[in-house]
Amino acid sequence: MKEICSFSLKDLKVWMEENGEKAFRAPQIFDWIYAKDAQNFDAMTNMSKEFRAKLANEFSFPVLKLLKTQESEDLETIKYLWELPDQKRVESVLIMSGDRRTVCISCQVGCPARCAFCASGKEGLMRNLSPAEIVEQVLHINRSLKGKGERVSHLVFMGMGEPMENYDAVVKAIQIFNAEEGLGISQRRITVSTVGVVEGIHKLAKEELKVNLVLSLHAPNQHIRKKIIPYARKYPFEEVIMAMEAYSRETKRDITYEYTLMEGINDRPQHAEELAQLLSGKQCTVNLIPYNPVDGLRLQRPKREAIEEFREILEQAGINTTWRYTKGKDIAAACGQLALQKS
Repeated sequence: MKEICSFSLKDLKVWMEENGEKAFRAPQIFDWIYAKDAQNFDAMTNMSKEFRAKLANEFSFPVLKLLKTQESEDLETIKYLWELPDQKRVESVLIMSGDRRTVCISCQVGCPARCAFCASGKEGLMRNLSPAEIVEQVLHINRSLKGKGERVSHLVFMGMGEPMENYDAVVKAIQIFNAEEGLGISQRRITVSTVGVVEGIHKLAKEELKVNLVLSLHAPNQHIRKKIIPYARKYPFEEVIMAMEAYSRETKRDITYEYTLMEGINDRPQHAEELAQLLSGKQCTVNLIPYNPVDGLRLQRPKREAIEEFREILEQAGINTTWRYTKGKDIAAACGQLALQKS
């Protein structure tokens, strides 16, 4: 069956016309799904029973089943475990900070990148998610927030998976998130993270989307980067940096380099100096992320003093930096901790 949340409003209008239905039905359905929070077709009461039955026969909705939620001790992070139609599972995270309500979205079951510090890719890639499986993560979380008088304000594709390796579904989901008749979330509040799939970065720059782009850099040179991100062997270091800079020029958006600090691997002063030289004069931000523990990995988080020294070297070189405050570590919802759940 087709998944209705994989359809844009334009797609749905075309389907209506091709199937002998009035085009005005499409915005009615969108209104029920994205504004009125209908949880099934039967709830769409301004349409005939016959038409609702036809929709139910043609389309799946919803496609996700919520299995479990976990809330952090500080009540600022909630992790959601979803079951997909084929019984595979993915996780997403709601992060609450001030007025922000940010959803960290998964786009694949597992991940092909297999980054050394990350739980998501330990078993490799199982499959891509459909646009509907991506969209509904946010749709369901947004519905729960509306009950508190709140709504999702920001989206980050930083959950399970490499967005550029599920390019079409991710772009379709972004279009639905951004559309006024969809969730109406500004492009400036949507962030896509990549390990550096060069052709995907160039392709995204040509879309009529100006979302924020983040590179999982994690090293000051190709030699160290290949050890941390095996996927990096496909893409030369210089080509990845050049692609990011091209994206910034094309979209007029500043870019962010994420750098997960791991003790003894990429956290030394000489690494900071090399990174500062690499990024000197570039319009960018380096987001420092102290390593978050993952079962089965022997990596260690650097001491606070080492992180502070690393950051000071960058800032003295004129590199804008942020230090990500870890949220959700107690429920394995922090950066790198989302895992492939089987039971």
